[in-house]
Amino acid sequence: MIDGKTANEIFDSIRQHVATGTLASGETLPPVRELATTLNVNRNTVAAAYKRLVTSGLALSLGRNGTVIKGMSSPVALEGSNPDTPLTDLSGGNPAPTCLPDLSRYFAKINKSPRLYGDAVVSPELKTWATRWMQDALPGVGEIDITSGAIDAIERLLCAHLLPGDSVAVEDPCFLSSINMLRYAGFSASPVTVDNEGMQPDMLEAALQRGARAVILTPRAHNPTGCSLSASRAAQLQNILTRYPQVLVIVDDHFALLSASRWHPVIATQTTHWAVVRSMSKTLGPDLRLAIVASDPVTSAKLRLRLNPGSQWVSHLLQDLACACLNDEEYQRKLVQTQQFYATQQQKLTTALRGYGIDLPVGDGLNLWLPLTHHSQSLAFALAKSGWLVREGEVFGVNTPSHGLRITLSTLNDSDIHKLAADIHQAQKR
Repeated sequence: MIDGKTANEIFDSIRQHVATGTLASGETLPPVRELATTLNVNRNTVAAAYKRLVTSGLALSLGRNGTVIKGMSSPVALEGSNPDTPLTDLSGGNPAPTCLPDLSRYFAKINKSPRLYGDAVVSPELKTWATRWMQDALPGVGEIDITSGAIDAIERLLCAHLLPGDSVAVEDPCFLSSINMLRYAGFSASPVTVDNEGMQPDMLEAALQRGARAVILTPRAHNPTGCSLSASRAAQLQNILTRYPQVLVIVDDHFALLSASRWHPVIATQTTHWAVVRSMSKTLGPDLRLAIVASDPVTSAKLRLRLNPGSQWVSHLLQDLACACLNDEEYQRKLVQTQQFYATQQQKLTTALRGYGIDLPVGDGLNLWLPLTHHSQSLAFALAKSGWLVREGEVFGVNTPSHGLRITLSTLNDSDIHKLAADIHQAQKR
């Protein structure tokens, strides 16, 4: 069934059998020696083909137990609302539309001169603003780059430093887009559980001891749980990272401009390669695909190779819009109101739930996380009967389901909040 004389030919043969279903997920491939004899090739040729299968994510090496087919990646859950639902949609993770700026006010400030191949990749005006804003978050000298959103930044950073198959320590539960990115980029996610203060130190240490080559952590407004690093937890994590200076550390501070939580440094000064990523998607809107990345000079140089001025820079039209908005005093005043709005939404729903005996910590960000001890489907279905569409938490689990509900707060008014709390209480009693 498997044929070929070179490692590439053997790899392509197995890949085709997986795609057609001839080799099913969970099926064990022939031992290297046996297949080499069958194909009349050197054992190293088969071993090289099997290694490529593993690094590409098509197979899993079980050591003495052989190499097992993982199969093609199945479709995964995606972030976003459901425009066709008749229910009140609290599942999308979107910012409040009323809190987003009217970008048309800034169209006149877009640079009229065309930007051409070879021009500066980062707008000088935006770079000046970003350098000033990011300064206090950096463990050392850093460079500023612009990417098309946080996930774009993280994927490019990982690909610049790691190889397919490398292990990456991530929070569990984890942001859906991060889970998907790691899967499709061919990296292995090493889950690190979170509690109300963020990543658990002992779990991070274990992931690093198992060989994780990168860490992605959210310092504030973790999605989906809403937790933020406490000062003591950040110090614990920083202390652990001190012992692993070769590990790439990526801090995804996606809610930086809107967070109600304080910034606590977590990157160790000993860390060789690091990056702080701050997205504008929650602040200026998901359609303005822009994130500011501050990283060490070597990492920045690698990132810029993937953001070359020939084809992959972030549109200067978007950069001009973001810069004009961020430098506008009127918008800065509105930004303070938006920060207060999201913090108040968290407080209101937490208080309303507490009135029904459901005691949750006050989180940060766009979403409230309701942890459960069992699968969330029945509770989500009961809430749907009451008119609410919420996000079932299992999809946020890295390797195993994460039981809970994620509820987006952006569009709820006070009446909605009280009704939702009552409906959650009633649904849990069923």
